[in-house]
Amino acid sequence: MRVLGINALFHDPSAALVIDGTTVAAAEEERFSRRKHGKRPVPFSAWELPELSARWCLESAGLDPADLDAVAYSYDPELALPAERMGLHDPWDELRQTYARRAPEFLAEALPGLDPDKVRFVPHHVAHAASAGLAAPPGDRAVLVLDGRGECASQLAGHYKGGALEILNTQPLPESLGLFYEELTEHLGFLRSSDEFKVMALASYGKPVFAQRLAEYVHHTDGGGFRASGVPWSEFAPARRPGGPYTEQHADLAASAQRCLEETVLHLASWLHERTGATRLALAGGVALNCVANARIHREGPFEEVWVQPAAGDAGTSLGAALHVSAEHGPVTPMTTAALGRGWSDEELRRMLETAALPFEEPEDVAAAVAEELAQDGVVAWFQGRSEFGPRALGHRSLLAHPGRAENLERLNAVKGREEFRPVAPMVLAERAAELFDGPMPSPYMLFVHEVAEEWKPRIPAVVHVDGTARIQTVDAASEPLVARMLAAFEERTGLPVVVNTSLNTAGRPMVDHPREALECFGSAPVDLLAIGPFIVRRSKAFT
Repeated sequence: MRVLGINALFHDPSAALVIDGTTVAAAEEERFSRRKHGKRPVPFSAWELPELSARWCLESAGLDPADLDAVAYSYDPELALPAERMGLHDPWDELRQTYARRAPEFLAEALPGLDPDKVRFVPHHVAHAASAGLAAPPGDRAVLVLDGRGECASQLAGHYKGGALEILNTQPLPESLGLFYEELTEHLGFLRSSDEFKVMALASYGKPVFAQRLAEYVHHTDGGGFRASGVPWSEFAPARRPGGPYTEQHADLAASAQRCLEETVLHLASWLHERTGATRLALAGGVALNCVANARIHREGPFEEVWVQPAAGDAGTSLGAALHVSAEHGPVTPMTTAALGRGWSDEELRRMLETAALPFEEPEDVAAAVAEELAQDGVVAWFQGRSEFGPRALGHRSLLAHPGRAENLERLNAVKGREEFRPVAPMVLAERAAELFDGPMPSPYMLFVHEVAEEWKPRIPAVVHVDGTARIQTVDAASEPLVARMLAAFEERTGLPVVVNTSLNTAGRPMVDHPREALECFGSAPVDLLAIGPFIVRRSKAFT
């Protein structure tokens, strides 16, 4: 059974390929088009078919569009209502619905040979739910989806039993925790549907002084629902113009909204646990990328295990839609890695370096060479294996640095052109993580925050956020042997089992995906060494 999943309607267009229940490829269109979140520079930017990523998924498996048994589209236009009836003010909604209904013919045009009758519409939140409930480790589990919006709702609570989803509750629009956070993001001068993670980071610098008043607008309700609309933001803090200065009020508003979000989600998780009795929870939807809220659910919620889809936002719905359709025909295999994107052979990388006429070396062990550079306080661009599916750099497209020097946080934010309040993350060997961090283990997808042990805070200051936490990635040597070797080699040289890891990109641009982009980033940013496959390029030799 060969199923191509497609997400195309709102943002983060993507494609995923599932063959006989196993995910073989998944990628976001932005990695190919280089348009962040798949948005075109025109007023109506939501419609972009993931043509390039879909073609790559098929090519990577040696398939033609005619070979597909089904195409799963993660939105069902028959479930949608006019925006006005849902209490939304979206001038593009009618056009969006029209495009969705014509998706089969658009896909057939983009992928010649595809039979449009093979296109299946999968409800948006069912696709989100499948991306978590079916991709998580085996076993029955509750599933909670929270995002901006689907066809006519913003939430789904359900229970996966024997691979089938039982829907227990949905939250009709306009109530939406995702839209609530999007509105706040825009009010604070950031890019809506893009920069919500910046608000989460800013919240750590404020105090939740407005939380009690804000809770009048944002709170849980009986029956597993909630309210989250009609917030008069300017009553709490004036709007910040993009690029303008931050004030204490802005940070306090971010902290207050974050607190209300966490409290509401905790109640929703508790209600779901009462209804299902499940011991395990899977999370998806854009709100599930809020790693601070995820950590509170794990720490204070009733579930023994919390698993979050690494591509929890809309990009993950292409995978979820494909898994949902596949599960109708047989069992599906849980997700074991986020490294589902493009990769290149060593010989292909060698030819590209030779074409670029850059002096490069092939050390005996690239992991040891990188560890040595990091120990000398160099910044390393790390391009290895297949790219990650989702917004987190997980050791395949990363910028690495020494965690023991506090100034490296400012240094990396300057390299990337990011705001000064943004944290960077530590990667740590899984077997060492519990010595340094307190929180859910393992944490391979960087989707929870962990408390940093007091004795380690002065030793790894670059990765300790202002609130004493870190968003860690645990590295398992069995699944990530190269990264694990690099971490072990770094510890041999420094006594520190941690390396700073942030995404390989600069502000406003998608994460590097292609070797050409890695070379461009290396050439334009103050990076000391590029490790690309088994090869290294030193700035001191390449740009003299």
